[in-house]
Amino acid sequence: MEFLQFFDRLIPYDTFINDLSARIVKLLKSDNDDPEFISQRKAYELFGRRNVERWRRQGKVEIYKRPGKVEYRTADLRLLQRTSQDYLENGREK
Repeated sequence: MEFLQFFDRLIPYDTFINDLSARIVKLLKSDNDDPEFISQRKAYELFGRRNVERWRRQGKVEIYKRPGKVEYRTADLRLLQRTSQDYLENGREK
């Protein structure tokens, strides 16, 4: 039996894969009803204005301009929401 070693314990490979796949399925189901694009107002509401503005400044998210509105791809924002962020990068010293 193969194991994966983490800082505090060993986990059987099969257990890790099963847990990982269950989590992926859960995330896919939760995102299934998301529209492809959301308005800037809705993005600020769901993800926080400061987060969205920081991601734009850092070039991590692209805006899509439509007549009379600014939109974001929902999947891009969800990915950034789930990614560990370095809040001190781009212009600030660590």
